[in-house]
Amino acid sequence: MANPAILTVDDDPAVSRAVARDVRRQYGDHYRVVRANSGDEALQALKEIKLRGEQVALLLADYRMPQMNGIEFLEAAMDLFPMARRVLLTAYADTDAAIDAINVVDLDHYLLKPWHPPEEHLYPVMDELLGAWLASPDSAVAETRIVGHRWSAPSFAARDFLARNLVPYRWLASDEPDGQRLLAAAGVTEAELPLVVTADGKALVMPTELDLATNVGMSVTPASDFYDLVVVGAGPAGLGAAVYAASEGLRTVLVEREATGGQAGQSRRIENYLGFPDGVSGAQLTERARRQALKFGAELLSTREVVGLDAAGATRLVRFGDGTTIAAHTAVLATGVTYRRMEAPGLAELTSRGVYYGSAATEARACEGADIYIVGGANSAGQSAVYFAKFARRVNILIRGDDLRRSMSQYLVDQIAAADKITVHPFTEVAEGGGEGHLERLTLRDTRTGESRLVETSWLFVFIGAEPRTDWLGSIVARDARGFVLTGPDLLVEGRRPAGWSLSRDPYHLESSVPGVFAAGDVRAESVKRVASAVGEGAMAVSLVHRYLESP
Repeated sequence: MANPAILTVDDDPAVSRAVARDVRRQYGDHYRVVRANSGDEALQALKEIKLRGEQVALLLADYRMPQMNGIEFLEAAMDLFPMARRVLLTAYADTDAAIDAINVVDLDHYLLKPWHPPEEHLYPVMDELLGAWLASPDSAVAETRIVGHRWSAPSFAARDFLARNLVPYRWLASDEPDGQRLLAAAGVTEAELPLVVTADGKALVMPTELDLATNVGMSVTPASDFYDLVVVGAGPAGLGAAVYAASEGLRTVLVEREATGGQAGQSRRIENYLGFPDGVSGAQLTERARRQALKFGAELLSTREVVGLDAAGATRLVRFGDGTTIAAHTAVLATGVTYRRMEAPGLAELTSRGVYYGSAATEARACEGADIYIVGGANSAGQSAVYFAKFARRVNILIRGDDLRRSMSQYLVDQIAAADKITVHPFTEVAEGGGEGHLERLTLRDTRTGESRLVETSWLFVFIGAEPRTDWLGSIVARDARGFVLTGPDLLVEGRRPAGWSLSRDPYHLESSVPGVFAAGDVRAESVKRVASAVGEGAMAVSLVHRYLESP
Protein backbone atom coordinates (compact mmCIF):
# COMPACT_ATOMS: atom_id res chain seq x y z
CA MET A 1 0.00 0.00 0.00
CA ALA A 2 1.01 3.63 -0.49
CA ASN A 3 2.48 5.49 2.45
CA PRO A 4 -0.15 7.15 4.65
CA ALA A 5 -0.72 10.81 3.91
CA ILE A 6 -0.11 13.99 5.86
CA LEU A 7 -2.34 16.72 4.42
CA THR A 8 -1.65 20.43 4.86
CA VAL A 9 -4.06 23.18 3.81
CA ASP A 10 -3.48 26.95 3.85
CA ASP A 11 -4.84 29.61 1.49
CA ASP A 12 -1.59 31.63 1.67
CA PRO A 13 0.65 30.07 -1.02
CA ALA A 14 3.88 31.06 0.74
CA VAL A 15 2.76 29.60 4.07
CA SER A 16 1.36 26.53 2.32
CA ARG A 17 4.70 25.84 0.63
CA ALA A 18 6.60 26.43 3.86
CA VAL A 19 4.44 24.00 5.86
CA ALA A 20 4.69 21.29 3.20
CA ARG A 21 8.47 21.84 2.88
CA ASP A 22 9.11 21.48 6.60
CA VAL A 23 6.84 18.45 6.92
CA ARG A 24 8.30 16.72 3.86
CA ARG A 25 11.86 17.30 5.03
CA GLN A 26 11.22 15.48 8.32
CA TYR A 27 8.61 12.87 7.37
CA GLY A 28 8.83 12.44 3.60
CA ASP A 29 10.51 9.03 3.83
CA HIS A 30 7.55 7.40 5.54
CA TYR A 31 4.58 9.64 4.71
CA ARG A 32 3.18 11.16 1.55
CA VAL A 33 2.74 14.93 2.01
CA VAL A 34 -0.32 16.36 0.23
CA ARG A 35 -0.66 20.15 -0.04
CA ALA A 36 -3.91 22.06 -0.68
CA ASN A 37 -4.67 25.78 -1.00
CA SER A 38 -8.32 25.75 0.18
CA GLY A 39 -10.71 23.72 2.25
CA ASP A 40 -12.64 22.56 -0.82
CA GLU A 41 -9.43 21.48 -2.56
CA ALA A 42 -8.31 19.62 0.55
CA LEU A 43 -11.66 17.82 0.89
CA GLN A 44 -11.50 16.72 -2.73
CA ALA A 45 -8.00 15.35 -2.14
CA LEU A 46 -9.25 13.44 0.90
CA LYS A 47 -12.11 11.93 -1.09
CA GLU A 48 -9.67 10.70 -3.74
CA ILE A 49 -7.43 9.18 -1.06
CA LYS A 50 -10.47 7.47 0.46
CA LEU A 51 -11.54 6.00 -2.86
CA ARG A 52 -8.07 4.56 -3.38
CA GLY A 53 -8.32 2.81 -0.02
CA GLU A 54 -5.34 4.70 1.37
CA GLN A 55 -4.90 6.29 4.79
CA VAL A 56 -4.47 9.77 6.25
CA ALA A 57 -2.43 10.04 9.43
CA LEU A 58 -2.53 13.77 10.17
CA LEU A 59 -4.29 16.95 9.04
CA LEU A 60 -2.70 20.42 9.38
CA ALA A 61 -5.24 23.16 8.63
CA ASP A 62 -4.94 26.95 8.79
CA TYR A 63 -7.77 28.60 10.73
CA ARG A 64 -8.26 31.75 8.62
CA MET A 65 -9.31 30.58 5.17
CA PRO A 66 -12.12 32.07 3.04
CA GLN A 67 -15.29 30.10 2.21
CA MET A 68 -14.30 27.29 4.59
CA ASN A 69 -12.19 27.99 7.66
CA GLY A 70 -9.92 25.43 9.30
CA ILE A 71 -12.44 24.29 11.89
CA GLU A 72 -15.11 23.74 9.25
CA PHE A 73 -12.65 21.79 7.12
CA LEU A 74 -11.53 19.56 9.98
CA GLU A 75 -15.15 18.87 10.94
CA ALA A 76 -15.92 17.76 7.38
CA ALA A 77 -12.70 15.76 7.17
CA MET A 78 -13.66 13.76 10.26
CA ASP A 79 -16.44 12.05 8.30
CA LEU A 80 -13.84 10.72 5.85
CA PHE A 81 -10.94 9.95 8.18
CA PRO A 82 -12.14 9.97 11.80
CA MET A 83 -8.88 8.47 13.09
CA ALA A 84 -6.59 11.08 11.51
CA ARG A 85 -4.94 13.38 14.03
CA ARG A 86 -6.02 17.04 13.72
CA VAL A 87 -3.90 20.19 14.14
CA LEU A 88 -5.09 23.79 13.69
CA LEU A 89 -2.60 26.49 12.65
CA THR A 90 -3.52 29.81 14.23
CA ALA A 91 -2.27 33.31 14.84
CA TYR A 92 -2.07 34.50 18.43
CA ALA A 93 -5.31 36.44 18.01
CA ASP A 94 -7.17 33.25 17.08
CA THR A 95 -6.37 31.17 20.16
CA ASP A 96 -9.96 31.41 21.41
CA ALA A 97 -11.14 29.83 18.15
CA ALA A 98 -8.54 27.10 18.56
CA ILE A 99 -9.76 26.32 22.06
CA ASP A 100 -13.34 26.15 20.78
CA ALA A 101 -12.17 23.70 18.11
CA ILE A 102 -11.10 21.25 20.81
CA ASN A 103 -14.81 20.60 21.39
CA VAL A 104 -16.12 21.06 17.85
CA VAL A 105 -13.69 18.77 16.03
CA ASP A 106 -12.01 16.89 18.86
CA LEU A 107 -8.85 18.82 18.05
CA ASP A 108 -5.58 17.13 19.03
CA HIS A 109 -3.39 20.26 19.05
CA TYR A 110 -3.12 23.84 17.84
CA LEU A 111 0.08 25.56 16.72
CA LEU A 112 0.81 29.25 16.72
CA LYS A 113 2.33 30.72 13.58
CA PRO A 114 5.19 31.12 12.97
CA TRP A 115 6.35 27.71 14.19
CA HIS A 116 10.06 28.25 13.55
CA PRO A 117 12.30 26.60 14.34
CA PRO A 118 10.32 23.47 13.41
CA GLU A 119 12.70 21.28 15.41
CA GLU A 120 11.36 22.93 18.57
CA HIS A 121 7.77 23.86 17.77
CA LEU A 122 6.51 21.64 14.94
CA TYR A 123 8.26 18.28 14.90
CA PRO A 124 7.81 17.37 18.60
CA VAL A 125 4.05 17.89 18.25
CA MET A 126 3.87 15.88 15.04
CA ASP A 127 6.05 13.09 16.46
CA GLU A 128 3.64 12.63 19.36
CA LEU A 129 0.51 12.70 17.19
CA LEU A 130 1.91 10.37 14.52
CA GLY A 131 3.01 7.98 17.27
CA ALA A 132 -0.50 7.98 18.69
CA TRP A 133 -1.96 7.37 15.23
CA LEU A 134 0.38 4.43 14.61
CA ALA A 135 -0.52 2.96 18.00
CA SER A 136 -4.26 3.06 17.39
CA PRO A 137 -5.78 -0.30 16.35
CA ASP A 138 -7.30 1.10 13.17
CA SER A 139 -4.16 2.75 11.82
CA ALA A 140 -2.67 -0.47 10.47
CA VAL A 141 -5.93 -1.79 9.02
CA ALA A 142 -6.34 -1.39 5.30
CA GLU A 143 -9.70 -1.48 3.59
CA THR A 144 -12.21 -4.18 4.43
CA ARG A 145 -14.85 -4.74 1.77
CA ILE A 146 -18.41 -6.00 2.15
CA VAL A 147 -20.41 -7.35 -0.78
CA GLY A 148 -24.11 -7.85 -0.19
CA HIS A 149 -27.71 -7.13 -1.16
CA ARG A 150 -29.02 -3.62 -0.55
CA TRP A 151 -32.10 -4.82 1.34
CA SER A 152 -30.59 -7.86 3.06
CA ALA A 153 -30.78 -8.05 6.86
CA PRO A 154 -27.53 -10.07 7.16
CA SER A 155 -25.74 -7.59 4.89
CA PHE A 156 -26.98 -4.70 7.03
CA ALA A 157 -25.91 -6.51 10.19
CA ALA A 158 -22.34 -6.89 8.89
CA ARG A 159 -22.13 -3.23 7.88
CA ASP A 160 -23.69 -2.03 11.13
CA PHE A 161 -21.38 -4.14 13.27
CA LEU A 162 -18.22 -2.83 11.59
CA ALA A 163 -19.46 0.76 11.59
CA ARG A 164 -20.42 0.74 15.27
CA ASN A 165 -17.03 -0.71 16.15
CA LEU A 166 -15.29 1.99 14.06
CA VAL A 167 -13.78 -0.50 11.62
CA PRO A 168 -13.37 1.17 8.19
CA TYR A 169 -14.92 -0.72 5.30
CA ARG A 170 -16.11 -0.25 1.75
CA TRP A 171 -19.64 -1.34 0.82
CA LEU A 172 -20.22 -2.90 -2.60
CA ALA A 173 -23.65 -3.94 -3.83
CA SER A 174 -23.69 -7.40 -5.36
CA ASP A 175 -25.01 -6.06 -8.66
CA GLU A 176 -22.15 -3.55 -9.06
CA PRO A 177 -19.18 -4.49 -11.28
CA ASP A 178 -16.69 -4.30 -8.40
CA GLY A 179 -18.95 -6.44 -6.23
CA GLN A 180 -19.39 -9.02 -8.98
CA ARG A 181 -15.61 -9.18 -9.49
CA LEU A 182 -15.05 -9.89 -5.80
CA LEU A 183 -17.76 -12.58 -5.80
CA ALA A 184 -16.16 -14.26 -8.79
CA ALA A 185 -12.70 -14.11 -7.25
CA ALA A 186 -13.94 -15.65 -4.02
CA GLY A 187 -16.12 -18.23 -5.78
CA VAL A 188 -19.19 -17.06 -3.88
CA THR A 189 -22.76 -17.08 -5.20
CA GLU A 190 -25.55 -14.56 -4.62
CA ALA A 191 -27.17 -17.02 -2.21
CA GLU A 192 -24.13 -16.93 0.11
CA LEU A 193 -24.04 -13.21 0.82
CA PRO A 194 -22.78 -11.20 2.55
CA LEU A 195 -19.16 -11.69 1.58
CA VAL A 196 -16.58 -9.83 3.67
CA VAL A 197 -13.04 -9.54 2.33
CA THR A 198 -10.62 -8.47 5.04
CA ALA A 199 -7.69 -6.14 4.55
CA ASP A 200 -5.30 -9.08 4.20
CA GLY A 201 -7.48 -10.69 1.50
CA LYS A 202 -9.27 -13.31 3.58
CA ALA A 203 -12.80 -14.06 2.32
CA LEU A 204 -15.51 -14.56 4.96
CA VAL A 205 -18.77 -16.01 3.65
CA MET A 206 -21.89 -15.15 5.67
CA PRO A 207 -19.72 -14.36 8.70
CA THR A 208 -20.97 -14.18 12.27
CA GLU A 209 -20.10 -11.19 14.43
CA LEU A 210 -17.49 -13.36 16.14
CA ASP A 211 -15.96 -14.17 12.73
CA LEU A 212 -15.83 -10.48 11.89
CA ALA A 213 -14.34 -9.46 15.23
CA THR A 214 -11.68 -12.15 15.10
CA ASN A 215 -10.57 -11.22 11.59
CA VAL A 216 -10.47 -7.43 11.93
CA GLY A 217 -8.22 -7.39 14.98
CA MET A 218 -10.73 -7.13 17.82
CA SER A 219 -10.01 -9.04 21.02
CA VAL A 220 -12.42 -11.88 21.84
CA THR A 221 -10.43 -14.05 24.27
CA PRO A 222 -9.55 -13.07 27.85
CA ALA A 223 -5.87 -12.95 28.71
CA SER A 224 -6.47 -14.22 32.26
CA ASP A 225 -8.84 -16.49 34.15
CA PHE A 226 -9.27 -14.19 37.13
CA TYR A 227 -9.72 -10.43 37.57
CA ASP A 228 -10.42 -7.91 40.28
CA LEU A 229 -13.40 -6.58 38.30
CA VAL A 230 -15.45 -7.75 35.34
CA VAL A 231 -17.63 -5.09 33.71
CA VAL A 232 -20.51 -6.40 31.62
CA GLY A 233 -21.52 -3.89 28.96
CA ALA A 234 -19.36 -1.23 27.26
CA GLY A 235 -21.77 1.68 27.14
CA PRO A 236 -20.98 4.96 28.94
CA ALA A 237 -21.43 3.39 32.40
CA GLY A 238 -19.27 0.38 31.57
CA LEU A 239 -16.57 2.48 29.92
CA GLY A 240 -16.58 4.86 32.87
CA ALA A 241 -16.15 1.95 35.28
CA ALA A 242 -13.36 0.40 33.18
CA VAL A 243 -11.41 3.67 32.94
CA TYR A 244 -11.53 4.41 36.65
CA ALA A 245 -10.93 0.82 37.75
CA ALA A 246 -7.95 0.25 35.44
CA SER A 247 -6.44 3.66 36.24
CA GLU A 248 -6.52 2.73 39.93
CA GLY A 249 -4.70 -0.54 39.41
CA LEU A 250 -7.57 -3.03 39.41
CA ARG A 251 -7.23 -5.93 36.98
CA THR A 252 -10.21 -5.10 34.81
CA VAL A 253 -11.94 -6.80 31.90
CA LEU A 254 -14.76 -5.16 29.96
CA VAL A 255 -17.15 -7.48 28.11
CA GLU A 256 -19.36 -6.26 25.25
CA ARG A 257 -21.85 -8.20 23.15
CA GLU A 258 -22.24 -5.80 20.21
CA ALA A 259 -20.26 -2.55 20.09
CA THR A 260 -18.68 -0.13 22.51
CA GLY A 261 -20.78 2.91 23.31
CA GLY A 262 -24.15 1.18 23.46
CA GLN A 263 -27.04 3.38 22.38
CA ALA A 264 -25.02 6.51 23.19
CA GLY A 265 -22.40 5.40 20.68
CA GLN A 266 -25.01 5.73 17.92
CA SER A 267 -25.89 9.34 18.80
CA ARG A 268 -24.86 11.68 16.03
CA ARG A 269 -24.55 14.72 18.29
CA ILE A 270 -24.68 14.86 22.10
CA GLU A 271 -24.92 18.53 23.03
CA ASN A 272 -25.66 18.41 26.76
CA TYR A 273 -22.55 16.51 27.87
CA LEU A 274 -20.37 18.46 30.29
CA GLY A 275 -17.32 20.06 28.69
CA PHE A 276 -18.52 19.92 25.07
CA PRO A 277 -20.51 23.13 24.51
CA ASP A 278 -20.61 22.56 20.76
CA GLY A 279 -21.54 18.91 21.10
CA VAL A 280 -19.73 15.67 20.44
CA SER A 281 -20.76 12.60 18.49
CA GLY A 282 -21.40 9.41 20.41
CA ALA A 283 -18.78 7.64 18.28
CA GLN A 284 -16.11 10.23 19.16
CA LEU A 285 -16.90 10.11 22.86
CA THR A 286 -16.94 6.32 22.82
CA GLU A 287 -13.66 6.00 20.92
CA ARG A 288 -11.86 8.35 23.28
CA ALA A 289 -13.19 6.44 26.31
CA ARG A 290 -12.21 3.10 24.75
CA ARG A 291 -8.66 4.27 24.07
CA GLN A 292 -8.47 5.66 27.58
CA ALA A 293 -9.52 2.36 29.16
CA LEU A 294 -7.01 0.42 27.05
CA LYS A 295 -4.25 2.91 27.89
CA PHE A 296 -4.73 2.20 31.59
CA GLY A 297 -4.57 -1.55 31.00
CA ALA A 298 -8.20 -2.67 30.87
CA GLU A 299 -9.02 -5.58 28.56
CA LEU A 300 -11.93 -5.26 26.13
CA LEU A 301 -13.61 -8.44 24.91
CA SER A 302 -15.91 -8.04 21.91
CA THR A 303 -18.82 -10.15 20.63
CA ARG A 304 -19.02 -12.09 23.88
CA GLU A 305 -22.57 -12.82 24.97
CA VAL A 306 -22.93 -13.16 28.73
CA VAL A 307 -25.63 -15.70 29.63
CA GLY A 308 -25.26 -16.12 33.37
CA LEU A 309 -23.81 -14.87 36.65
CA ASP A 310 -22.93 -17.07 39.63
CA ALA A 311 -21.68 -16.33 43.13
CA ALA A 312 -19.27 -18.96 44.40
CA GLY A 313 -18.03 -17.85 47.80
CA ALA A 314 -15.99 -14.67 47.28
CA THR A 315 -15.81 -15.25 43.52
CA ARG A 316 -18.20 -13.79 40.96
CA LEU A 317 -18.38 -16.04 37.90
CA VAL A 318 -19.54 -14.74 34.50
CA ARG A 319 -20.71 -17.38 32.01
CA PHE A 320 -20.54 -16.92 28.22
CA GLY A 321 -22.79 -18.38 25.56
CA ASP A 322 -20.05 -20.70 24.31
CA GLY A 323 -19.75 -22.38 27.73
CA THR A 324 -16.58 -20.63 28.87
CA THR A 325 -16.34 -18.47 31.99
CA ILE A 326 -14.27 -15.75 33.60
CA ALA A 327 -14.01 -15.12 37.32
CA ALA A 328 -13.49 -11.97 39.36
CA HIS A 329 -13.70 -10.62 42.88
CA THR A 330 -16.42 -8.15 41.80
CA ALA A 331 -18.70 -7.31 38.88
CA VAL A 332 -20.38 -4.20 37.50
CA LEU A 333 -23.55 -4.72 35.48
CA ALA A 334 -23.76 -1.99 32.84
CA THR A 335 -25.73 -3.69 30.07
CA GLY A 336 -27.96 -0.69 29.42
CA VAL A 337 -31.27 -0.92 27.63
CA THR A 338 -32.55 -1.81 24.19
CA TYR A 339 -35.32 -0.21 22.13
CA ARG A 340 -38.67 -1.95 22.36
CA ARG A 341 -39.91 -3.62 19.17
CA MET A 342 -43.01 -2.31 17.46
CA GLU A 343 -45.87 -4.78 17.14
CA ALA A 344 -47.62 -3.27 14.12
CA PRO A 345 -48.38 -5.88 11.43
CA GLY A 346 -45.81 -6.22 8.66
CA LEU A 347 -42.87 -4.67 10.50
CA ALA A 348 -41.18 -7.72 12.02
CA GLU A 349 -40.34 -9.32 8.68
CA LEU A 350 -38.96 -6.00 7.38
CA THR A 351 -36.53 -5.41 10.26
CA SER A 352 -33.13 -4.32 8.87
CA ARG A 353 -34.78 -4.06 5.43
CA GLY A 354 -36.14 -0.58 5.83
CA VAL A 355 -37.25 -0.88 9.46
CA TYR A 356 -34.44 -0.08 11.91
CA TYR A 357 -34.26 0.15 15.69
CA GLY A 358 -31.95 2.96 16.69
CA SER A 359 -30.20 5.45 14.46
CA ALA A 360 -28.64 2.98 11.96
CA ALA A 361 -26.29 5.74 10.83
CA THR A 362 -24.92 3.49 8.08
CA GLU A 363 -28.17 4.17 6.21
CA ALA A 364 -27.93 7.96 6.35
CA ARG A 365 -26.38 8.58 2.93
CA ALA A 366 -28.66 6.01 1.31
CA CYS A 367 -31.60 8.16 2.49
CA GLU A 368 -30.46 11.11 0.41
CA GLY A 369 -33.44 12.76 -1.28
CA ALA A 370 -35.97 10.42 0.35
CA ASP A 371 -38.76 10.88 2.88
CA ILE A 372 -38.02 9.07 6.15
CA TYR A 373 -40.07 8.44 9.29
CA ILE A 374 -38.86 8.41 12.89
CA VAL A 375 -41.00 7.04 15.72
CA GLY A 376 -40.30 8.39 19.19
CA GLY A 377 -40.18 11.62 21.15
CA ALA A 378 -37.12 11.30 23.39
CA ASN A 379 -33.62 12.69 22.89
CA SER A 380 -32.30 9.80 20.81
CA ALA A 381 -35.10 10.30 18.29
CA GLY A 382 -34.48 14.04 18.18
CA GLN A 383 -30.73 13.66 17.67
CA SER A 384 -31.30 11.25 14.79
CA ALA A 385 -33.89 13.54 13.19
CA VAL A 386 -31.46 16.46 13.18
CA TYR A 387 -28.72 14.26 11.70
CA PHE A 388 -30.86 12.61 9.02
CA ALA A 389 -32.15 16.03 7.96
CA LYS A 390 -28.71 16.61 6.41
CA PHE A 391 -29.46 13.88 3.86
CA ALA A 392 -33.17 13.18 3.55
CA ARG A 393 -35.64 15.33 1.63
CA ARG A 394 -38.08 15.24 4.54
CA VAL A 395 -37.82 13.86 8.08
CA ASN A 396 -41.17 13.01 9.72
CA ILE A 397 -41.28 12.51 13.49
CA LEU A 398 -44.26 10.49 14.70
CA ILE A 399 -45.33 10.87 18.35
CA ARG A 400 -48.40 9.57 20.16
CA GLY A 401 -48.62 12.64 22.39
CA ASP A 402 -49.22 16.27 21.58
CA ASP A 403 -45.81 17.86 22.13
CA LEU A 404 -42.12 16.91 21.99
CA ARG A 405 -41.41 18.94 25.10
CA ARG A 406 -42.96 16.24 27.26
CA SER A 407 -39.99 13.91 26.74
CA MET A 408 -37.25 15.75 24.79
CA SER A 409 -34.60 18.23 25.95
CA GLN A 410 -35.39 21.82 25.04
CA TYR A 411 -32.24 22.34 22.98
CA LEU A 412 -33.37 19.55 20.63
CA VAL A 413 -36.94 20.83 20.51
CA ASP A 414 -35.57 24.22 19.42
CA GLN A 415 -33.34 22.69 16.74
CA ILE A 416 -36.22 20.67 15.32
CA ALA A 417 -38.52 23.68 15.29
CA ALA A 418 -35.89 25.63 13.35
CA ALA A 419 -35.27 22.86 10.78
CA ASP A 420 -37.26 23.34 7.56
CA LYS A 421 -36.88 19.67 6.58
CA ILE A 422 -38.31 18.21 9.82
CA THR A 423 -42.04 17.83 10.42
CA VAL A 424 -43.52 16.65 13.72
CA HIS A 425 -46.78 14.66 13.54
CA PRO A 426 -48.51 14.59 16.94
CA PHE A 427 -51.14 12.00 17.87
CA THR A 428 -49.78 9.64 15.19
CA GLU A 429 -48.79 5.98 15.31
CA VAL A 430 -47.71 3.33 12.80
CA ALA A 431 -50.58 0.94 12.21
CA GLU A 432 -48.99 -1.28 9.56
CA GLY A 433 -46.00 -1.65 7.25
CA GLY A 434 -45.62 -3.41 3.95
CA GLY A 435 -43.44 -3.98 0.93
CA GLU A 436 -41.97 -6.60 -1.36
CA GLY A 437 -38.53 -7.54 -0.04
CA HIS A 438 -38.15 -4.24 1.83
CA LEU A 439 -40.26 -1.50 3.35
CA GLU A 440 -42.23 0.41 0.73
CA ARG A 441 -45.23 1.85 2.60
CA LEU A 442 -46.62 2.65 6.02
CA THR A 443 -50.15 3.02 7.28
CA LEU A 444 -50.33 5.85 9.82
CA ARG A 445 -53.21 6.22 12.25
CA ASP A 446 -54.49 9.28 14.11
CA THR A 447 -54.70 8.22 17.77
CA ARG A 448 -57.62 10.62 18.42
CA THR A 449 -59.91 9.91 15.50
CA GLY A 450 -58.74 6.46 14.40
CA GLU A 451 -58.45 7.68 10.80
CA SER A 452 -55.68 6.11 8.70
CA ARG A 453 -53.61 7.26 5.76
CA LEU A 454 -51.06 5.52 3.54
CA VAL A 455 -47.57 6.96 2.91
CA GLU A 456 -44.81 5.68 0.66
CA THR A 457 -41.39 5.32 2.24
CA SER A 458 -38.49 2.90 2.48
CA TRP A 459 -37.18 4.16 5.80
CA LEU A 460 -38.54 3.80 9.32
CA PHE A 461 -36.36 4.36 12.40
CA VAL A 462 -37.85 3.37 15.76
CA PHE A 463 -36.96 4.83 19.17
CA ILE A 464 -39.75 3.70 21.49
CA GLY A 465 -39.34 2.77 25.11
CA ALA A 466 -36.45 1.05 26.76
CA GLU A 467 -36.16 -2.52 28.01
CA PRO A 468 -33.25 -3.58 30.23
CA ARG A 469 -30.95 -6.34 29.08
CA THR A 470 -31.27 -8.42 32.23
CA ASP A 471 -33.05 -11.67 31.26
CA TRP A 472 -29.71 -13.48 31.43
CA LEU A 473 -29.50 -12.78 35.18
CA GLY A 474 -32.35 -15.12 36.02
CA SER A 475 -33.23 -14.97 39.71
CA ILE A 476 -29.75 -14.44 41.14
CA VAL A 477 -30.09 -10.62 41.22
CA ALA A 478 -33.24 -8.85 42.44
CA ARG A 479 -35.00 -6.79 39.77
CA ASP A 480 -38.11 -4.65 39.65
CA ALA A 481 -41.28 -5.52 37.73
CA ARG A 482 -39.83 -4.09 34.49
CA GLY A 483 -36.54 -5.99 34.80
CA PHE A 484 -34.28 -3.17 36.03
CA VAL A 485 -31.69 -4.11 38.67
CA LEU A 486 -32.55 -3.01 42.23
CA THR A 487 -29.65 -1.56 44.22
CA GLY A 488 -28.82 -0.03 47.58
CA PRO A 489 -31.75 1.39 49.58
CA ASP A 490 -34.26 0.09 47.02
CA LEU A 491 -33.42 -3.44 48.20
CA LEU A 492 -34.51 -2.75 51.76
CA VAL A 493 -38.13 -3.59 52.58
CA GLU A 494 -39.26 -2.04 55.87
CA GLY A 495 -35.60 -1.85 56.84
CA ARG A 496 -34.98 -5.54 56.16
CA ARG A 497 -32.12 -6.63 53.93
CA PRO A 498 -32.82 -8.75 50.82
CA ALA A 499 -33.27 -12.49 51.19
CA GLY A 500 -29.97 -14.33 51.03
CA TRP A 501 -27.89 -11.25 51.93
CA SER A 502 -24.88 -12.66 53.81
CA LEU A 503 -23.15 -9.54 55.15
CA SER A 504 -23.71 -7.65 58.40
CA ARG A 505 -24.02 -4.31 56.61
CA ASP A 506 -26.68 -2.91 54.28
CA PRO A 507 -26.01 -2.98 50.50
CA TYR A 508 -23.95 -0.06 49.22
CA HIS A 509 -25.73 2.54 47.10
CA LEU A 510 -25.11 0.83 43.71
CA GLU A 511 -24.77 -2.70 45.05
CA SER A 512 -27.24 -5.36 43.96
CA SER A 513 -28.77 -8.12 46.05
CA VAL A 514 -25.54 -10.10 45.52
CA PRO A 515 -22.63 -8.64 47.53
CA GLY A 516 -19.83 -7.44 45.27
CA VAL A 517 -22.09 -7.15 42.23
CA PHE A 518 -22.93 -3.54 41.34
CA ALA A 519 -25.19 -1.95 38.71
CA ALA A 520 -24.55 1.33 36.89
CA GLY A 521 -26.28 3.34 34.20
CA ASP A 522 -29.57 2.71 32.47
CA VAL A 523 -29.85 -0.91 33.62
CA ARG A 524 -30.23 0.22 37.24
CA ALA A 525 -33.72 0.86 38.60
CA GLU A 526 -34.59 4.56 39.01
CA SER A 527 -31.41 5.72 37.29
CA VAL A 528 -31.29 8.99 35.34
CA LYS A 529 -31.22 8.09 31.65
CA ARG A 530 -28.42 10.45 30.58
CA VAL A 531 -24.89 9.80 29.33
CA ALA A 532 -23.25 11.98 32.00
CA SER A 533 -25.07 10.26 34.86
CA ALA A 534 -24.17 6.82 33.45
CA VAL A 535 -20.48 7.73 33.34
CA GLY A 536 -20.74 9.09 36.87
CA GLU A 537 -22.38 5.91 38.15
CA GLY A 538 -19.66 3.83 36.50
CA ALA A 539 -17.02 5.82 38.39
CA MET A 540 -19.01 5.66 41.64
CA ALA A 541 -19.35 1.88 41.28
CA VAL A 542 -15.56 1.57 41.22
CA SER A 543 -15.24 3.51 44.49
CA LEU A 544 -17.72 1.08 46.02
CA VAL A 545 -15.79 -1.85 44.57
CA HIS A 546 -12.74 -0.60 46.49
CA ARG A 547 -14.79 -0.42 49.71
CA TYR A 548 -16.04 -3.95 49.13
CA LEU A 549 -12.55 -5.32 48.44
CA GLU A 550 -11.06 -3.57 51.45
CA SER A 551 -13.78 -4.62 53.90
CA PRO A 552 -13.07 -7.57 56.24
